[in-house]
Formats: sequence, structure tokens, C-alpha cells
Amino acid sequence: MPVCYISFGSNWGDRVQNILKAISLVANLGNLEAVSTVYESLPWGIENQPPFLNGVLKLNTNLGPIRLLKELKEIERYIGRKERYRWGPREIDLDILLYDGYILMLSFLRIPHPYMLERDFVLFPLLELDENLIHPTLGQPIKLFAQSLKNNLKPYACITSYFLHTAPNSRV
Repeated sequence: MPVCYISFGSNWGDRVQNILKAISLVANLGNLEAVSTVYESLPWGIENQPPFLNGVLKLNTNLGPIRLLKELKEIERYIGRKERYRWGPREIDLDILLYDGYILMLSFLRIPHPYMLERDFVLFPLLELDENLIHPTLGQPIKLFAQSLKNNLKPYACITSYFLHTAPNSRV
């Protein structure tokens, strides 16, 4: 099965519950292999909003990238995400970062994620799951890019064991 990395984040409503629900639902899309530490992070893009809780998960799935995106958007809607403005507050945000080495440049989906190398809240949790990842378009280890980023993350919670040792196939 293809391996993909998906970032998750929430800064609106019950952040922890939003993330727990999202991960449980994403687990239904394949085999949830790993979940990073959940970190509290500063907003990116638009700073005047509450802090985020962020992390990354590793999923093995038979869904293609476009179908996976469709399912992730459906999960966001199910959890109650409201469309506001770009980089504004959100109940939940799910983004495909990497998908099995694919390079995809569509108007509605770009893989690898175009901003992943600029975001500490994406890069450090991603490297926590696999420090040997290679950026598909640049051909360089992703950990090289982390060296130039300031890590402003505050560890918030470790939820890995909850998801990897309970039945993930039930809707929350």
C-alpha cells in the first residue's frame, strides 16, 4: 500500500477533540502506522488568532491522492470545519504532505505540499516519524531543511499509543 504523511491542526473549538476525531476517521482510510507528538504552535500566515495544536500521521492507504484528498475534506466537514479566510482559524485542517514519492501539481492539490519546508509545525513532527525522508522534487533529505528553521513548538500531548492500540475503525 502507498505510504502517505498527513498533517493535522486545530485552533478553533475543542482542539483536542477535533484532532482525536480526525485521526480516528483518517484511520478508516487505511492502516494508521504512526502519529507524531501533538505540538502547540504559533499561527502561520495570519498571526492574530489562537495557537494551533499540530502534528503529522503516517497512513498506508489504497486510495489514490485525489480520492484521499476528497475523503480528508469530507472528514473536515464532518468535524465542523467552517470556511473562513485563507490561513485563518479552523476547527480541523488535514493536508497531504507526501504520498509515496509522488509529485503532483494540480490546481487543487500539490504533492509534496508546497509550504511544508517552511513550517516548523509540519517539518519537525514529520521528521519525528521518519528522519530519513527525501523530498521528492528536490531529491534532498528533508532533515536538511529543518536545520534552517527555528523550532517554536511546545510539546502538548502524546496520543500515539491510544490510536495504535485501540480499534481505529469506529467513527467517533
